[in-house]
Amino acid sequence: MPGSESHTDSRRRPSDDSFTGTVIRIWREKCQPYAADYIGLAIIVPIWICLQLFIFTEPFHRMFALDDRRIQYPHAEIEHVPVTWLLIYAGLFPLIILLIWSFAFSKPHKTHVTLLGFGISLLVTLFVTDVIKNAVGRPRPDLIARCQPKAGTPEHELITYLACTNPNHHVLHDGWRSFPSGHSSFAFSGLGYLSFFLLSQFSILHPRAGLYRTLVAFSPFLGAALIAISRLEDYRHDVFDVVVGSVLGLTL
Repeated sequence: MPGSESHTDSRRRPSDDSFTGTVIRIWREKCQPYAADYIGLAIIVPIWICLQLFIFTEPFHRMFALDDRRIQYPHAEIEHVPVTWLLIYAGLFPLIILLIWSFAFSKPHKTHVTLLGFGISLLVTLFVTDVIKNAVGRPRPDLIARCQPKAGTPEHELITYLACTNPNHHVLHDGWRSFPSGHSSFAFSGLGYLSFFLLSQFSILHPRAGLYRTLVAFSPFLGAALIAISRLEDYRHDVFDVVVGSVLGLTL
């Protein structure tokens, strides 16, 4: 009978109000269209972790000369923007702003897309930057101060890292990770994403956008630029390293 068939179907299929039905609906509407993005992240993250643990413990070491003035700057023990604060400034702060704005003014679908894009931007930037800087092995401006070369090392000849005596493994080998600037790429990836987001939300190209909206939207760019400049002040990078890192962060 039609009535019994309808009753049987209702028992076999989870209703839209059931937990299973809700999960399936969320997957189809929110996640399935971006399955390729999630798969890409699931591939990149473990590869990046394995590279950090097993491959990038030491970078490629380019030969250098002690009389090269470009790498004779002092080693700053205290950085203007340490890694912890970089993560807060360019990672946590933009995330909080995006969450507040999205939940207050956007639909759930747009919130999902915004946060997914932010995560992809940061992770891809980290991955590409780390691969390049460890493969290139360019000496930092403070390399000789890190190296602490042996007495009697020739000053006018190319030498290798084996002439160094610094017992601190990280400080020594990090001296060959100058190009590109990781601080610059991460800063412009996180804060640059926030700026582009605010530019779109404020409709800056509209004739009546207002100067204050423009200033607010561009302020994260200024923050990223200050972080990048701090790497020059710390003698961790030169201008070329910082510019390339900044461009990477903006484009990836």
